[in-house]
Amino acid sequence: PGSWSWPGLTPQGLGAALLCVLLVMETSMSAESPIPTRLVIDFRDPTQAQGWTSVDDQVMGGVSASQVQATPAGLVFSGEVSLANNGGFASSRARPRDYGLAGATALILRLQGDGQTYKFGMRTDDAFDGVQYQARVTTQAGEWLEVPLPLSAFQPSFRGRLVPAPPLDPTRIRVFGLLIADRQAGPFRLLVESLQARF
Repeated sequence: PGSWSWPGLTPQGLGAALLCVLLVMETSMSAESPIPTRLVIDFRDPTQAQGWTSVDDQVMGGVSASQVQATPAGLVFSGEVSLANNGGFASSRARPRDYGLAGATALILRLQGDGQTYKFGMRTDDAFDGVQYQARVTTQAGEWLEVPLPLSAFQPSFRGRLVPAPPLDPTRIRVFGLLIADRQAGPFRLLVESLQARF
């Protein structure tokens, strides 16, 4: 009397059953725990579009043209790519600054595109020209997407060509940029709402 028992279950069996329950609960809680993220840029803030400048193929004699515009929905990168005069790219980049991304493992872009493929780039210095780390961003026309970009997916390039370089160090990220190239001639429009970092 006063003791609890389960027919056919030994104390050892009861202990094993409780251990299994605890393991299942721990696994479930781990699966539901959100991965730490931090908002890096909210492009719906009009001040975040300040300092972005276009760098198009006109620097090498082409005629492509782009612009960046602040809107209530985010930053709009738009324009037209032309293959004339051996051109074929349009880009825009932010003013250099420190983003405090030590420990980041991925970036997450929330955007709405036009079905074309873009590149999201980063630089680790303040030079106008030099190595940048780029990752492809594939869009679906008119659809809002959250695009995760692991830092390991960013490849070092210089003037469109892959080059040997150290792995991307998130503590040194100074510049973000957008690019459209790969002979995608014609008008383009990309709306970026936000950029988050995953840790």
